[in-house]
Parts: sequence; structure tokens; C-alpha cells
Amino acid sequence: MGKEEKPAGGKTYDATLCLPKTRFPMRAGLARQEPIRQKEWAEAHLYEQIRQARQGAPKFILHDGPPYADGYIHVGTALNKILKDMIVRYKTLRGFDAPYVPGWDTHGLPIEHQIEKTEGIAKESLGVVAFREHCRTYALRWVERQKEQFQQLGVLGDWEHPYLTLTPPFEAAQLRLFGTMLADGYIYKGRKPVFWCPSCKTAEAEAEIEYKEDPSLSIYVGFPVADGKGVLSAATVVVIWTTTPWTLPANQAVAAHPDLVYVLAETPAGNRWLVAESRLAQLSEVTGTPLQVKERFQGRQLEGILLQHPFYDRRVPLVLGEHVTAEQGTGLVHTAPGHGEDDYRVGIAYRLPIEAPIDEEGRFTAEAAPFAGQYYTDANQSVIALLQARGALLAQETITHSYPHCWRCKGPVLFRATEQWFASVEGFREKALNAIGEVIWRPAWGEVRMHNMVAERQDWCISRQRVWGVPIPVFYCNDCGAILAEKEIVDHIAALVETSGTEIWFTQPAEALLPPQTACPHCGGASFRKESDIMDVWFDSGSTHAGVLAQRPELGRPADLYLEGSDQYRGWFQSSLLTAVATTGKAPYRQVLTHGWVLDGEGHQMHKSLGNVVDPGEVIRKYGADILRLWVASSDYTADVRISDTLLTQVSEVYRKFRNTLRFALGNLYDFTPDLAVDPAQMRAVDRYALHTLAQLVEEVGEAYEAYAFDTAYRLLNQFSTSFLSAFYYDLLKDRLYCDEPGSLGRRAAQTVLYLTADALTRLLTPLIPHTMEEVWSYFPARQTPFAQLASWPQLPDPIVDAAQWKQLMQWRDEVLGALERERQKGWLGNSLQAKVCLTLPPQERRYALGEEELAELFIVSQVECRDGDVWELSVVPAQGRQCQRCRRVLDEVGSVAEEPDLCRRCVEAVAAYDASVAMGNDA
Repeated sequence: MGKEEKPAGGKTYDATLCLPKTRFPMRAGLARQEPIRQKEWAEAHLYEQIRQARQGAPKFILHDGPPYADGYIHVGTALNKILKDMIVRYKTLRGFDAPYVPGWDTHGLPIEHQIEKTEGIAKESLGVVAFREHCRTYALRWVERQKEQFQQLGVLGDWEHPYLTLTPPFEAAQLRLFGTMLADGYIYKGRKPVFWCPSCKTAEAEAEIEYKEDPSLSIYVGFPVADGKGVLSAATVVVIWTTTPWTLPANQAVAAHPDLVYVLAETPAGNRWLVAESRLAQLSEVTGTPLQVKERFQGRQLEGILLQHPFYDRRVPLVLGEHVTAEQGTGLVHTAPGHGEDDYRVGIAYRLPIEAPIDEEGRFTAEAAPFAGQYYTDANQSVIALLQARGALLAQETITHSYPHCWRCKGPVLFRATEQWFASVEGFREKALNAIGEVIWRPAWGEVRMHNMVAERQDWCISRQRVWGVPIPVFYCNDCGAILAEKEIVDHIAALVETSGTEIWFTQPAEALLPPQTACPHCGGASFRKESDIMDVWFDSGSTHAGVLAQRPELGRPADLYLEGSDQYRGWFQSSLLTAVATTGKAPYRQVLTHGWVLDGEGHQMHKSLGNVVDPGEVIRKYGADILRLWVASSDYTADVRISDTLLTQVSEVYRKFRNTLRFALGNLYDFTPDLAVDPAQMRAVDRYALHTLAQLVEEVGEAYEAYAFDTAYRLLNQFSTSFLSAFYYDLLKDRLYCDEPGSLGRRAAQTVLYLTADALTRLLTPLIPHTMEEVWSYFPARQTPFAQLASWPQLPDPIVDAAQWKQLMQWRDEVLGALERERQKGWLGNSLQAKVCLTLPPQERRYALGEEELAELFIVSQVECRDGDVWELSVVPAQGRQCQRCRRVLDEVGSVAEEPDLCRRCVEAVAAYDASVAMGNDA
């Protein structure tokens, strides 16, 4: 049987075979087809149809963190939006009413910066009202552009009614939230150091700060003892170390740690220096001076000693601080309460002056003579020169360390004490920490990270010295200067803003904004001026739980899920938590899910200067949005993820397998409708096994989706499509599908499984690649809904299957396939249908066997013979009989029907059915 037999008389039977028929194209053409699909969704109001279909169902609220409306989206933004869409689509499939309301952050410095930079417009010359109008136009323009880009990703949502932080209803809600915090005593105005950007001329929040490695001058300075309080002699010099020489004009103290050991060390010249004992060797090395220890002190013994400022006629105390360490420097910290958070706390504790003699542009004021007018970093050399002249400079060097920079202008920032508005986190910290413990954090380390951040936070600077934003609704009495800040007044302004927007604050005088008959509670005055500062944009976005979740009828508070990048622990996650806890006592979310950064294929961060930035629009034009979405699904997004053409090509191959898997099913369902389905009890064992495996897949994919583990779902679906369907079940079905009589029980059973498989796969893949699954759905026989996205989670019969039996059968199959390959190597065997498999089965394994015909189908051979024996044995021999010229099986029965001497009995019946159908004029 080395060669296939030829039919007598050259007769062929191709026309009688039930070969696949489908118009579903093999090539996807995603870049061309996806916009058409998206247009169909929009014209059919698909989002509204889904909402209507899920009306009254349990809610699942994923609250969209607002992206900034100031530029084109990047691939990291695409990752975020696609993840959200996958979750919303999955929850919808599971029967939830899962609305998705997209939103935008539309206020703040970045937009002002772009107006000034790209349009060359200065608010000083244009005026605040006109400048704000430019900002509004700019923000709305980018909202529309980003909206279009997000829809190109296949993200489905209420795009006609997004939330914008610049709309009057939202601004009013934000003002009312501010008023509630004010009434509860959480809002106050004070003078303390905050991050200050001299380039942008505004205070900034920690979330707006980036840290970069910068070279800095490092100096060692001696503070002579003025009054040793009986502990130190007047000949002693206390040595400090600093990397910011420019802060020395604001020095008000030197801090020591109460528990550190300090030594009085003598130089060969007889000078006496005080330094932490653990830093003595380093000080000796950097100054090139041998030092001999004379005395030792506990840090707490030094408290109250007075020192002489190195160049001002000012005595400064030696104070104690827990923040002092001996990891660097000298263990004695130069303390300028106006230029540092720790220094400020020490300054408050010891009632030190809080001075920061630097103006908003970063230049020294007259109080810092002789450095007045100098830019603060330029003054470093001037300060060092003066220290040298006074003999106070002991050593200097240059080091590289992490220094804060402005996230927008990228320039260095400084700590500068100014009058600002603050939210006192300390006032509700315990409530916030308790709320953090009630939230589910994914990954779990997020809870520790958030807890530590909030536990260490004292105050939140919420004021900004800009104009494009929500005003801080407080007033100042023109007669006595008292602050007028009351919830009733804030609520009154919020009512005005809800109708007219925050423009009214900038166009109307104070008297027009205040309730009638308002008087200063301190002096009775009736003349007021408005606060000129606006709120931090993080206060804007942190108010969305009040301005969106609590306002939109289709939403609700708390949200089930917040999902953003891991940088938002100090950003939106935290600002939302703080404002929600302060006003409602609870977190605004039940779960928080984070993703990492997107890197290039080599693992490098993306920068325009490196030319490695990936534009999602380019990916869509080249590969299609579904490929980009499948890349997201394939990635472990909880860590940093990589993207490259190589990775996208690999994902494209998996996509092609999904498409071909479904195309095979559709091609073999051309004459099938659900009413022809076969009950599992009437199916062959392998069909029931396929249904059982499919049911397991549905369960496992559901568990993966429930855990937001899309990479696990992707892997499961890929393995099922390639290893189970293509390499196993589809392969053995072809004989039955193509050669059985069209209406036979065996073929209808196979079609039933194909139908259920294609239906389930389409639903399971819809969250990942919705464009393609809608295309598949459109070719589906007797589809239940007009769109796949209106369907529900697959509900499948799961026939009882003996797992041990199928484990054994699949092991046998592997053995048979190996044996067939060995026979091919011998040369006599080509197609496996030329073979007969002989199995010897001992009693303990005989119970696992199927009927010989079913085993032949399982092994894709023509014949199987099972024999009883004591030891399991396998052999492959040539099949006995003749080859059927239609199905290619080798059987003894071929030729038993005289009219069709080249066919087996099954094929004879199939051909007769075909001939009868043709005779009746039916399309076979």
C-alpha cells in the first residue's frame, strides 16, 4: 500500500464532498476594516443598546482616570485604555451593567505652558479672562483629538457625554467638596516650604515632581560655638555638610540626632571640630586633615548650644531632630526651615524663623544680602567665596545625586516657604489608613505602598499661582486683612459657578460673588478682594468621585475599580482617596489595579531624543487595532512591558491562528443551524471530550478575566486553538465533516461541537479583539444578537467525561503518532490512512478503550484492531483491503457495492444522497 490506488475509469467524487464554504475572508485587512466596523457601532448606537440590554442588572463601575488634554496619546495611554475596555467588555459579557464614561483633565499648568510656549501668548499682556479662553479652546481641541484616537483603539464608551473637569457642573461639585473639607477644619492657609518651580512660578505637588541625577556642589562648613552651655568650649567648630550652599543665608539652626555619638576631634593645628563619630574618617579624608578624638557626647547633650552663623551676625541654636542620619555628611544638619520639609518641622518645634529670602523667579531678595538679585543656583559660588573669605569653608567637592525637577518644564525646583493653601492630611490620616486596608489592591504590594505614602504625609499644598483652573473660593477683608472662608459662602459661589462656570470668578468683583449683606466677622468691613490662587489640578482630578461618580445617574460611589499606571499612587489614586475620606469617610474605590510602563523592545524607556517612541496610530495603520489589543492581552502588564515590531509580528501570528481556527468552524457550518444540534448523549466520545474541554476553557478563561489576568486568558485561548483544535480535534473531524452524508448523525454532532466552539470562542475573544469577533459574528448561522457585544457569557453543556480514560487515550494517541512517524521513515507509509494500528491491551487498560471505529478516527488511521493480552503493545501494519477513492480510507468493504466499486459503504450512501439532491434541483 505504498501508493494510493486510482479510481476505475478516472471517476472523481470531489463534488460530492461536503467541503468548507464561507465568505469569511482569510486575510483580515484590519487597518481597512476596523474604521468601517467602528462606524457601524456608532451608527447603531451600540453603546446605548448595551446599556439598554443590561438595564436593571447588577452594576460594575470602572471609573476612568482622566488623561491630560494636551497632546497626542502614546502607547502607554493606549495600554491603559485598552485594559479598561477589556474589563468593561468582560463584565458586560458576565451580565453586569458596566457603563464606561471617559473623562479628561482639562485645567492646570501644562495647558498654560503650551499656550505660552507654542502660541506665544502671555497672560500678562492678554489678560486673565482672554488667556483662560485660549486655554479652554486648546483643551477642548485636544479632547476631540484624543477622543478620536481612543475610539480607533476599539474602546467603547459614552463618547458623546464624557466628563470634563472644566464643565460648570463638575467645577461646582469640586467647590462644594472644598467647602466640606473647609467646614471640617481640613483646609487652612499657612507659610511652609513647598516645591517651587521658578520657571513656571508656581508651587507644585509631589506628584508633579520628577527626580533626576544631577551634579551638585558638596561643602563642609564650620559653625563656631558662641555659647557652649558648659558642654563645648568657644574654640570648637561644629561641622555641617550640605549640597545646597545657596540655602545657607536662610540657616536658623544646626540639627543633631539625640541618639548619635558625636566626638570632639582635634586637628594638628589645634582646631577642634565636632562631628558624628561614624563620619570622622570621612571628614578626615575629604579635608586631608588627621583628626584625634578628645571627647565623646550623646547628641541630646548638645541641645541648646548656640553657634555663630558663618557669615551673618546671627546666633543659631543646636537642636535635635529624628530626621538626622549619619549615612552621609557629618551627622550634623544645616537647618533652614524655609527650605525643607524636615527643617520646617524642626523649625516649628523650636519656634525658629521660617525664612526663604528668594522670590517667585528664584532670585535672592534684599534680606539675603550680599546675594540680592542673584539666581539661587548661580549664588552657590558667591556663597562659597564668602565662606572661604571668612575661613568657614573646610572642604568642597562635586557629587551626583537625585534632585527634584518640574515634570512640565523639566527644570530643577526648590523648597521655598510661601503662603499657600493646604489640606491637612494629618487631620484625617487614620481614617485614610483604615480605608486603604478595606480596598483590594492589585498587585497586593500596592496597599503597602499607599499606606506608607499616606502615613508619612503631613499636608497637601492645594494652591497654585496660575489662572487656568478652579479658583480657591475665599476672600480677604480690605480693611483688616482677615480671611473670609466659610462653607456657606463656598456653596453660594458653587451655585453661581454651576450656572455660569468659573469664568464668573474672574469677570465679576468680589461683592457680586458674595451673598448679600456679607460683612467681615472681625471688623465689620464690607469691602473684599478675591483669592488669586487656583486649586492644584490633582485636587481637580481627585474630586471626580464627587463630580462624576456621585453625579451621573448611571454611575455610583464607590467605584468598583480604578485602573491606572503605578505612578498614580502618589497622583490620582492618592488625591482621590484623600478627598473622599475627608468628605465621606470612605475610599472612592473598592479595588485598585495598576500597570507598569511601556518600554521599547530592548527594555529602554521611550524618549523622543532616542527615536524609540512607538505611536499607537502607526501600529494601527500597519497592523490594526486588534493586533495592538492582542499585544496588551499577551503582556504581563503588572510589570513594565515591551513593544516592538518583533513582538507585534509574533502577536500577529497568534491572531492569524485565532482567525483561521474560527474560519474553519464557519466554513463547516454552511448547512447548519442550531435547531439541527445533536444532544451530547448521542455524540461520539471524542465529541463529548471536545465539549468537556471547551467547558473547562470557558471556566478557566473566566477565572483569568475575573483576576484581570489577560495574559493568562490569552495563553489559554491560544493553546486551545492551536494544540487542541487545530492539532487534534479539527484534524480528526475532517473525515467526518467532508465525507459523511450531510445530514448524518456523526456529521451533525461534529457541527454541533463546531458551532458551540465557535460561538464560545467568539464571546471569549470579544473583550480582546472586538473588531474581528464582530466580523466573525456577522457570518454566524442564526446569531442570537445583532452584535457579539450584546451577547452574554457562554453557557455550555458539559458532558460527563472520564478524565482518567481520556488521559490514557491521549497517551495512546501520542504513542500511535510516534509509531506512524517511524513507519514513514521506513518508506512504506505515506498518508496515515494507509495504516492499521494493532493494540494489545491488558485488562487494567482495556476499560479505557473506545470502539475500534472511534479509535481509528482518534488516531486518523483506516483500521484499529484491539486484542487482549497481558502487556500493552502497539504495532503499525498496512491496512487490509482497498482504498476508497472518496474518503481515502483503506477498508475490506471497498467494492462491496457493485454500482460503486471504488467506494466504501459510507461513501456509497453519501454519493447516493448527493445524486438525489442534485436530481431534486437542490444546491448540494
